[in-house]
Amino acid sequence: MQWFLRGSERRAAPSVHVDWSLYGGMEETAPNEKYTPSAAVPGKPWMPSIAKAPLPDDDFLWALNEEPHRTRRLAILKAHPEVKNLMGHEPLTKYVVMSVVLLQLGLAWAMYAYQIHPLDWRFLLTAYIIGGTANQHIFLAIHEITHNLAFKSIRANRILAIIANLPIGIPYAMLFKPYHIEHHKHLGEDGIDTDMPTRLEMYCLNNVLGKAFFATFQLLFYALRPGFVRVQRLTNWHVLNLSLQLVFDAVLYEAAGRSWTPLLYLLESSFFAGSLHPVAGHFIAEHYMFSNIEQETWSYYGPLNILLYNVGYHNEHHDFPSVPWTRLPALHRLASEFYTVLPYHTSWTMVILEFIFSKHSGMNMRVKRKHTGPDPSKEKPIEDDPNSAGWELRDQPLLRT
Repeated sequence: MQWFLRGSERRAAPSVHVDWSLYGGMEETAPNEKYTPSAAVPGKPWMPSIAKAPLPDDDFLWALNEEPHRTRRLAILKAHPEVKNLMGHEPLTKYVVMSVVLLQLGLAWAMYAYQIHPLDWRFLLTAYIIGGTANQHIFLAIHEITHNLAFKSIRANRILAIIANLPIGIPYAMLFKPYHIEHHKHLGEDGIDTDMPTRLEMYCLNNVLGKAFFATFQLLFYALRPGFVRVQRLTNWHVLNLSLQLVFDAVLYEAAGRSWTPLLYLLESSFFAGSLHPVAGHFIAEHYMFSNIEQETWSYYGPLNILLYNVGYHNEHHDFPSVPWTRLPALHRLASEFYTVLPYHTSWTMVILEFIFSKHSGMNMRVKRKHTGPDPSKEKPIEDDPNSAGWELRDQPLLRT
């Protein structure tokens, strides 16, 4: 499960697609340490180098340049100014997510009504196949709503996120928002981007058993890591999220005759959604490096996007966070010369297996950089300004041309 060179044959991991024709002929393969993009490729500035030997497993890949999305965003806007027409909220989102919320609540109640025990194979199978997929769908609905893409109103987006949170069983929607916006604005920055594994995680978990543990309990790491890396200031919205979730859980427990069955179904669904499940592969696929390819963000264009708000279009999403899920494929087609040259994943299931078993991916396979700007906690949250669609465009002065 690794890429290798045999004569003129170059391969990547089973989860990875690379167009090797973009990396030149064999004359480039002998003297250099890396495969580098051919000069004639239009998207060369954003194509990754591919090392011929794996990175040392005791450190991250430290970058001296800024993250690629700002500069590519500027180039796409220059080449295709009409991309701005794709920005804005998507009215369909609220109907889709509420349908899945009702589905999960209905299934949770059915488990109680038919007296199916939480350890019964029917309970577990339903929670894994349907519940895991449904709650991952809800996680990504909250991700869409975090970017204010369900309504024009910021307040309405927040309220919808809190309601959508209910089948998750644990309040997290309002905690997720500030951390995720910082992930976009400070991608890979040490001590700020809490999507990055800590050095302790890298040292303790960068082996097969450790990576398997991480992949199984990803949600636990994402829940606890921010408290060790960067604590956010609590607001009234956090209190509302917590209060409503606790009331909902208590009402569900009481309505079921003080049975834990419905709530356990929802909690098991949330666990499976972030564990060894095909839909959970996107967590690892998005920003971990594979096959010695020094690429910071990865896309996936497979069929599971249909169920998960096109989250696989992840390079496109980071370039333009104000483009909603229904228009990300259109963004890909519009700026195809920027995206079709990038390596991408073909299977989230294979991503999980490659991450666990290969030496060419692991806890250290992330691009990190030092933060050199002002304290982000003092920044004005521009994404929450009125008429905030296209907030990423207001970041243009930060670009270095």
